[in-house]
Amino acid sequence: MSERQLEYAQALAETLGGILEADKRVVLFGANFVGAGPNRALMADVQRRFSERIVWPPIAELAYCGIAIGAAMAGMRPIVDLSTATFSYEAIPQIVNEAAIAYANSAGATSAPVIFHMLYGIRGGGAAQHSGSPQAWYWNAPGLQVAMPGSPADVAGLLRWAARRSQSPVAFMSHQRLFSSVGPVPESSDFEIPFGVAEVKRAGGDVTIIACGVQVPRALRAAAALAVEDGVDCEVVDPRTLSPLDVDSLVASVRKTGRVVVTDESHDQAGVAAGIAAILADVAFDALRAPIKRVSTLDTPVPYARTLEEAITPTVERIVETVRGITG
Repeated sequence: MSERQLEYAQALAETLGGILEADKRVVLFGANFVGAGPNRALMADVQRRFSERIVWPPIAELAYCGIAIGAAMAGMRPIVDLSTATFSYEAIPQIVNEAAIAYANSAGATSAPVIFHMLYGIRGGGAAQHSGSPQAWYWNAPGLQVAMPGSPADVAGLLRWAARRSQSPVAFMSHQRLFSSVGPVPESSDFEIPFGVAEVKRAGGDVTIIACGVQVPRALRAAAALAVEDGVDCEVVDPRTLSPLDVDSLVASVRKTGRVVVTDESHDQAGVAAGIAAILADVAFDALRAPIKRVSTLDTPVPYARTLEEAITPTVERIVETVRGITG
């Protein structure tokens, strides 16, 4: 399959256009998706070509998410641009208490194939109300799928699968600091990545680093540094989706290496890293040669000052030091 080098934001915008072109049931609620900065121009062609299938809602998340859920139940396939993930908090009654429950409690008889796309995490000066990482909240909502792409190929493949195949509502988490990341993306419009399939991003034998979303490139940089500076061979595994979670692949890597660090940009207490660590402690405790360690955002509201923001971020340096702590 031939590939091109694309930025994450390019892959996202191009995939949205292809989805709209291929399926007339797809409608957009909002159509920025790549933020309010210079990347916004990437959506101009999509907005022009499919203007009749784009709704520009008011700032009323509870209302327009409810309308999108109803449209999904009626046979359409809406994709909702919620912009910053913290704005989704206004719509939690619809996302969690309506969409997820309607599908799960009907045993799939009432499908609700709506995608809620949101920009999560520490973005650079976003402060507490624009830097939320609610992936752990949504992972804790039965009936709701959660996708966390960490590369241009993953955002294209996961979004295409969600829009074409999923019958469940999806919380689709993109990180703005991934927008300029570059990677190979298959050209084929048939390229999809099914939910629930993790990927080994870097093979290794000494330590497993499980990384979600924006933490994937950070984990890869940490692994490269550890290989050069310490001779430690890290395996980096990306779950790609939290719900469904590919537990078998995570456990296989942990049984291979015997040591594991889990990293995510949600807060540490009851966050994604804590949840994955708990699962691994249950099912792979006998394989561990060192305690499971977590690298997450510190448990404090995200500050506005860049220096303080950096201090709470799960950085490459924190991953490196944590791995050293269980291998030294």
